[in-house]
Amino acid sequence: MTRIDLITGILGSGKTTFLLKYARHCMSRGESIAILENDFGAVNIDMLMLQELKEEGCRLEMIAGGCDADCHRRRFKTQLISLGMQHFDRVIVEPSGIFDMDEFFDILHDPPLDNWFEIGSILTIADGEMEQQLSPQMEYLLGSQAACCGKLVISKLRGEAEDSLVQSVLDHVNSALEDIRCDRRLAFRDVFAKDWESLTDDDYRLLGGAGYRGSSYVKKFSPEDIESSVHYFMHIAIPQDKVEHLIAEIFADESCGRIFRIKGALPAEVGWLKINATREKTELSRVAEGQPVLIVIGDNISRQRIDEYLKPLNTDTEYVSI
Repeated sequence: MTRIDLITGILGSGKTTFLLKYARHCMSRGESIAILENDFGAVNIDMLMLQELKEEGCRLEMIAGGCDADCHRRRFKTQLISLGMQHFDRVIVEPSGIFDMDEFFDILHDPPLDNWFEIGSILTIADGEMEQQLSPQMEYLLGSQAACCGKLVISKLRGEAEDSLVQSVLDHVNSALEDIRCDRRLAFRDVFAKDWESLTDDDYRLLGGAGYRGSSYVKKFSPEDIESSVHYFMHIAIPQDKVEHLIAEIFADESCGRIFRIKGALPAEVGWLKINATREKTELSRVAEGQPVLIVIGDNISRQRIDEYLKPLNTDTEYVSI
C-alpha cells in the first residue's frame, strides 16, 4: 500500500517550508513520492515554491480551485485514484489553510482508495509567532486541524525552543480545541519543537512515524463560510524609511480588511529587509537573502485597496498581486 501523509496548518503557518524539507528527506532515502497540493484557491503560490522538487524527480499534482466543496471533494478523490494507480511509496498532501479534516478521512475510506492507501502521519504546523487572539474562524481552523494530528510541529524557531514558548502554543491550541468541544488536549509529548535547520534522521523518523488520532469536534464553519485568506504582493521595491509607516497605515485602514499579519522581504541597500508585522508590533531585520514579496493574511482582505497603498511607493515595474 502507498503511505499517505497530511501536512496541515492554518494560513501562513509554514506548511510549504516544512514540506520542502520533509519531501527531500523522503527522497534522500530512495522513496518515490508524489505531492498533492489540495487547495480551494484559484491560484496556488505554494505550487511555484515546490517546482524545484519536480526537477529532482518528485511528482507534483494540484487540485484546481474555484469550485464548491462537493466539486473539490470529487477532484481530490480523482487525483488520489490517479496517484494510487502509479504505486508511489509515499504521497504527501498539503491542503489549503481552510481545509475540512473530515474530507481527508472520508475519501480515504472510500473504495478503491481504502485498499491502496494507508494513513501515515498527520502533522499540524503551528506558528511559534502566531497572535494570541485570532479571528473566530481562524481559531476554529487551528483547533480542527490540530485535533487529529500525530505531532504538532512548531515553526519559525531559532535554536532550542524554550518551554515557555511551547506551553504558550499548547495553551492556545487547547483553548481552540475546547471551543469546538473536542475532548482531546495536547501535551508536551504531542509537540515537536526544534529548529528545522538542524533536523536529523532520527527527527524525520519520529515525524514519519507520528501517526494520527481520531478525534471528533463541532463544525462551527464550513470551508465556504471561511472569510480568512492570504494574498501575495510580489516584485516590490519600497524605500526603507517608508516601510514601517506604510504597514501601520494598512493595518489601521479597515477597508483593507481585518489583517492579522504582514510578512515578507523587501530589497534594501545592503541585502534584504525582513518584515514580520502584527497589529501589536512590526519587526524589521536585515537578512542576507530574500524575495521581494509581502504576504498579507487576514479576514475579508481587499487586495485592490492594499494595491492602492503599495503602488505609489513601489519602483519595481513588474509588480503583481494575487
